[in-house]
Amino acid sequence: MRHGLEISCGGAAIPVSALVELGELAEHAGWDGVFLEDYLIHYSGHEPSTYDPWLVLAAIAGSTGRVRLGTTVTALPRRRPAKLAREVLTLDHLSAGRATVAVGVGDPGDRGLAAFGEQTEVSVRAAMLDEGLDLLTGLLSGERVNHQGTHYRADGVALRPAPVQSPRVPVWVGGSTQAAAVRRRAARADGIVPYKLTDTDTWADFTPDEVRELVNALPPTRADGQPFDVAIGGRRRRPDERAERAYLDDLAAAGATWWLEFVPVGDPAAMRAAVARGPLR
Repeated sequence: MRHGLEISCGGAAIPVSALVELGELAEHAGWDGVFLEDYLIHYSGHEPSTYDPWLVLAAIAGSTGRVRLGTTVTALPRRRPAKLAREVLTLDHLSAGRATVAVGVGDPGDRGLAAFGEQTEVSVRAAMLDEGLDLLTGLLSGERVNHQGTHYRADGVALRPAPVQSPRVPVWVGGSTQAAAVRRRAARADGIVPYKLTDTDTWADFTPDEVRELVNALPPTRADGQPFDVAIGGRRRRPDERAERAYLDDLAAAGATWWLEFVPVGDPAAMRAAVARGPLR
């Protein structure tokens, strides 16, 4: 099981240079991946600083050589899938094949939806995600795509250059496992970034048995033949590191391929310390 960091894309008055430094530090500290939130307006505070994750990841790519880079997660219904695919493919080349993108329906409380006139109706966003996921995975393969849908269109288009990764840049799907559609969508992609409850203000850890059931319900392999990614986590490390390590060992035995530890925005020194301590192996 690999260990990644989920890092806030903004909040308070954190400078963007600090986020790039955290990505660089993550590689030195032994983390396997750096994944940024994706918001137009961060959810904390009043008019908080917020940064584009793909630009930050591009900067991190230039000064690292090993860590996987991506988002958890990008709200696909507020993006043009073709534009997102172009950004992800560019990161794939800048990082020599280390890009991953996770997509979902979007946070219902995302202030960047209504503020910019984006679609807020959940059923419509779900339909856009279903359709956009097919278009995105096709474009990230470098193959020629023909798509005529309700929300999107592609007339025999192939994005060049083709991805470094073969057969495509890995795509994960995020969302609550209480929604059956999340598993259904993930099965069409390369991985899942699940959370347990639909109420995102409340946190509950997955048990190893729940992870095992989730793994058994999803494809055993992804498009490139590697194990299907099941990325569990999304919270801060608990103080009892012995209990935490035992829990992570149980998740790995249950089939989880990633554990994602959250680094919330806060004092820059505290954020650096959370990254510098490295993963619990």
